[in-house]
Amino acid sequence: MPELNFVQKLVAAVIPVMLAITVHEAAHGYAARYFGDRTAEMLGRLTLNPLKHIDPIGTILVPAIAVMFTGFIFGWAKPVPVGFRNLRNPKRDMVFVAAAGPASNILMAIGWALFANLVTRPGMVSGMLGMLLIQMAIIGVLINTILAVFNMLPLPPLDGGRVAVGLLPEPASSKLASVEPYGFMIILALLFTGILWPIIGPVISAVQAGVFRLAGLGL
Repeated sequence: MPELNFVQKLVAAVIPVMLAITVHEAAHGYAARYFGDRTAEMLGRLTLNPLKHIDPIGTILVPAIAVMFTGFIFGWAKPVPVGFRNLRNPKRDMVFVAAAGPASNILMAIGWALFANLVTRPGMVSGMLGMLLIQMAIIGVLINTILAVFNMLPLPPLDGGRVAVGLLPEPASSKLASVEPYGFMIILALLFTGILWPIIGPVISAVQAGVFRLAGLGL
Protein backbone atom coordinates (compact mmCIF):
# COMPACT_ATOMS: atom_id res chain seq x y z
CA MET A 1 0.00 0.00 0.00
CA PRO A 2 1.52 3.38 -1.05
CA GLU A 3 2.28 5.96 1.62
CA LEU A 4 0.51 9.31 1.81
CA ASN A 5 2.36 12.22 0.27
CA PHE A 6 3.15 15.44 2.14
CA VAL A 7 -0.02 17.27 1.05
CA GLN A 8 -2.23 14.32 2.05
CA LYS A 9 -0.56 14.13 5.46
CA LEU A 10 -1.08 17.88 5.85
CA VAL A 11 -4.79 17.47 5.07
CA ALA A 12 -5.03 14.64 7.59
CA ALA A 13 -3.41 16.84 10.25
CA VAL A 14 -5.74 19.82 9.96
CA ILE A 15 -8.68 18.51 12.01
CA PRO A 16 -6.73 16.91 14.90
CA VAL A 17 -4.36 19.88 15.23
CA MET A 18 -7.17 22.45 15.21
CA LEU A 19 -9.18 20.42 17.72
CA ALA A 20 -6.16 19.94 19.98
CA ILE A 21 -5.55 23.68 20.13
CA THR A 22 -9.13 24.91 20.41
CA VAL A 23 -10.38 22.36 22.93
CA HIS A 24 -7.28 22.93 25.08
CA GLU A 25 -7.92 26.67 25.27
CA ALA A 26 -11.68 26.34 25.66
CA ALA A 27 -11.14 23.88 28.52
CA HIS A 28 -9.26 26.57 30.46
CA GLY A 29 -12.17 28.95 29.95
CA TYR A 30 -14.84 26.46 30.97
CA ALA A 31 -12.87 25.48 34.08
CA ALA A 32 -12.41 29.14 34.99
CA ARG A 33 -16.14 29.76 34.62
CA TYR A 34 -16.90 26.75 36.83
CA PHE A 35 -14.67 28.18 39.56
CA GLY A 36 -16.16 31.67 39.35
CA ASP A 37 -14.38 33.64 36.60
CA ARG A 38 -16.42 34.57 33.52
CA THR A 39 -13.72 36.61 31.73
CA ALA A 40 -13.28 34.17 28.85
CA GLU A 41 -17.04 33.88 28.40
CA MET A 42 -17.51 37.66 28.27
CA LEU A 43 -14.72 37.97 25.68
CA GLY A 44 -16.21 35.26 23.45
CA ARG A 45 -13.44 32.71 24.04
CA LEU A 46 -15.70 29.87 25.22
CA THR A 47 -15.91 28.49 21.70
CA LEU A 48 -14.50 25.71 19.53
CA ASN A 49 -14.06 28.15 16.63
CA PRO A 50 -10.31 27.84 15.94
CA LEU A 51 -10.16 31.38 14.53
CA LYS A 52 -10.82 32.67 18.05
CA HIS A 53 -7.75 30.85 19.40
CA ILE A 54 -5.17 30.93 16.60
CA ASP A 55 -2.14 33.18 17.11
CA PRO A 56 -0.49 33.97 13.74
CA ILE A 57 2.97 33.82 15.27
CA GLY A 58 2.59 31.09 17.88
CA THR A 59 0.25 28.81 15.95
CA ILE A 60 1.67 29.17 12.44
CA LEU A 61 5.08 30.87 12.18
CA VAL A 62 6.92 29.47 15.22
CA PRO A 63 5.79 25.83 14.66
CA ALA A 64 6.94 26.01 11.02
CA ILE A 65 10.36 27.35 12.04
CA ALA A 66 10.64 24.86 14.91
CA VAL A 67 9.90 21.88 12.67
CA MET A 68 12.38 23.04 10.02
CA PHE A 69 15.27 23.64 12.43
CA THR A 70 14.64 21.20 15.29
CA GLY A 71 12.19 18.58 14.02
CA PHE A 72 10.05 19.28 17.09
CA ILE A 73 6.57 20.81 16.91
CA PHE A 74 6.42 23.84 19.19
CA GLY A 75 3.88 26.63 19.30
CA TRP A 76 1.02 28.17 21.18
CA ALA A 77 -2.46 29.56 20.73
CA LYS A 78 -3.80 32.83 22.09
CA PRO A 79 -4.10 32.18 25.83
CA VAL A 80 -7.65 32.24 27.16
CA PRO A 81 -7.86 35.19 29.57
CA VAL A 82 -8.46 34.17 33.17
CA GLY A 83 -9.05 36.63 35.98
CA PHE A 84 -7.49 34.62 38.78
CA ARG A 85 -8.72 37.09 41.39
CA ASN A 86 -12.28 36.25 40.36
CA LEU A 87 -11.81 32.59 41.27
CA ARG A 88 -13.45 31.57 44.52
CA ASN A 89 -10.15 30.26 45.90
CA PRO A 90 -7.49 31.69 43.54
CA LYS A 91 -4.46 29.63 44.60
CA ARG A 92 -6.35 26.33 44.75
CA ASP A 93 -8.62 26.90 41.75
CA MET A 94 -5.72 28.03 39.56
CA VAL A 95 -4.43 24.43 39.71
CA PHE A 96 -7.66 23.06 38.22
CA VAL A 97 -7.97 25.81 35.61
CA ALA A 98 -4.40 25.28 34.44
CA ALA A 99 -4.65 21.49 34.43
CA ALA A 100 -7.90 21.54 32.42
CA GLY A 101 -6.06 22.17 29.13
CA PRO A 102 -3.59 19.25 29.32
CA ALA A 103 -6.35 17.01 30.73
CA SER A 104 -8.48 17.78 27.66
CA ASN A 105 -5.55 16.80 25.43
CA ILE A 106 -5.15 13.44 27.16
CA LEU A 107 -8.87 12.76 26.74
CA MET A 108 -8.67 13.71 23.05
CA ALA A 109 -5.62 11.49 22.60
CA ILE A 110 -7.60 8.56 24.02
CA GLY A 111 -10.52 9.44 21.74
CA TRP A 112 -8.26 9.46 18.66
CA ALA A 113 -6.71 6.14 19.70
CA LEU A 114 -10.18 4.60 20.02
CA PHE A 115 -10.98 6.01 16.58
CA ALA A 116 -7.79 4.39 15.24
CA ASN A 117 -8.91 1.08 16.74
CA LEU A 118 -12.23 1.44 14.96
CA VAL A 119 -10.96 2.36 11.49
CA THR A 120 -8.26 -0.34 11.49
CA ARG A 121 -10.76 -3.14 12.05
CA PRO A 122 -11.25 -5.43 9.03
CA GLY A 123 -13.98 -4.26 6.69
CA MET A 124 -14.40 -0.78 8.21
CA VAL A 125 -12.61 1.45 5.68
CA SER A 126 -10.07 0.85 2.95
CA GLY A 127 -8.15 2.57 0.18
CA MET A 128 -7.19 6.23 0.33
CA LEU A 129 -9.98 7.13 2.76
CA GLY A 130 -8.82 4.48 5.19
CA MET A 131 -5.21 5.70 4.98
CA LEU A 132 -6.29 9.29 5.59
CA LEU A 133 -8.41 8.35 8.60
CA ILE A 134 -5.66 6.23 10.14
CA GLN A 135 -3.13 9.02 9.60
CA MET A 136 -5.56 11.51 11.13
CA ALA A 137 -6.00 9.31 14.21
CA ILE A 138 -2.25 8.81 14.66
CA ILE A 139 -1.61 12.55 14.33
CA GLY A 140 -4.44 13.18 16.79
CA VAL A 141 -2.78 10.99 19.40
CA LEU A 142 0.66 12.46 18.75
CA ILE A 143 -0.26 16.16 18.81
CA ASN A 144 -2.40 15.80 21.91
CA THR A 145 0.23 13.88 23.85
CA ILE A 146 2.85 16.45 22.84
CA LEU A 147 0.63 19.32 23.99
CA ALA A 148 -0.26 17.59 27.26
CA VAL A 149 3.32 16.70 28.23
CA PHE A 150 4.88 19.94 27.00
CA ASN A 151 2.33 22.14 28.75
CA MET A 152 2.83 20.30 32.03
CA LEU A 153 6.48 21.32 32.26
CA PRO A 154 6.73 23.04 35.67
CA LEU A 155 7.71 26.40 34.25
CA PRO A 156 5.40 29.45 34.16
CA PRO A 157 3.60 30.52 32.01
CA LEU A 158 3.03 26.91 30.94
CA ASP A 159 0.12 25.11 32.56
CA GLY A 160 2.46 22.92 34.58
CA GLY A 161 4.12 26.02 35.96
CA ARG A 162 0.79 27.40 37.12
CA VAL A 163 -0.10 24.05 38.65
CA ALA A 164 3.22 24.04 40.51
CA VAL A 165 2.70 27.63 41.71
CA GLY A 166 -0.68 26.63 43.07
CA LEU A 167 0.62 23.51 44.82
CA LEU A 168 3.92 24.75 46.24
CA PRO A 169 4.03 26.38 49.67
CA GLU A 170 5.44 29.86 50.17
CA PRO A 171 8.04 31.16 49.52
CA ALA A 172 8.77 28.57 46.81
CA SER A 173 5.45 29.38 45.10
CA SER A 174 6.26 33.09 44.77
CA LYS A 175 9.80 32.40 43.59
CA LEU A 176 8.54 30.12 40.82
CA ALA A 177 5.84 32.62 39.83
CA SER A 178 8.52 35.32 39.46
CA VAL A 179 10.05 33.31 36.59
CA GLU A 180 6.95 33.82 34.40
CA PRO A 181 8.18 36.94 32.49
CA TYR A 182 11.19 34.93 31.32
CA GLY A 183 9.44 31.59 30.85
CA PHE A 184 9.03 31.61 27.07
CA MET A 185 12.61 32.78 26.54
CA ILE A 186 13.82 29.86 28.67
CA ILE A 187 11.60 27.44 26.72
CA LEU A 188 12.82 28.75 23.35
CA ALA A 189 16.43 28.47 24.52
CA LEU A 190 15.86 24.87 25.64
CA LEU A 191 14.16 24.09 22.32
CA PHE A 192 16.67 25.56 19.90
CA THR A 193 19.71 24.28 21.83
CA GLY A 194 18.32 20.75 21.56
CA ILE A 195 17.96 20.30 25.32
CA LEU A 196 14.17 20.17 25.48
CA TRP A 197 13.40 17.08 23.37
CA PRO A 198 15.65 14.65 25.29
CA ILE A 199 13.80 15.74 28.44
CA ILE A 200 10.22 15.38 27.24
CA GLY A 201 10.60 13.04 24.25
CA PRO A 202 10.70 9.83 26.33
CA VAL A 203 7.72 11.01 28.38
CA ILE A 204 5.71 11.76 25.23
CA SER A 205 6.57 8.33 23.81
CA ALA A 206 5.56 6.60 27.05
CA VAL A 207 2.25 8.49 27.28
CA GLN A 208 1.51 7.84 23.61
CA ALA A 209 2.21 4.11 24.03
CA GLY A 210 -0.01 4.02 27.10
CA VAL A 211 -2.85 5.73 25.23
CA PHE A 212 -2.65 3.21 22.37
CA ARG A 213 -2.56 0.29 24.81
CA LEU A 214 -5.58 1.70 26.62
CA ALA A 215 -7.42 1.74 23.28
CA GLY A 216 -6.44 -1.85 22.60
CA LEU A 217 -3.76 -1.09 20.02
CA GLY A 218 -0.15 -2.14 20.05
CA LEU A 219 1.17 0.66 17.83
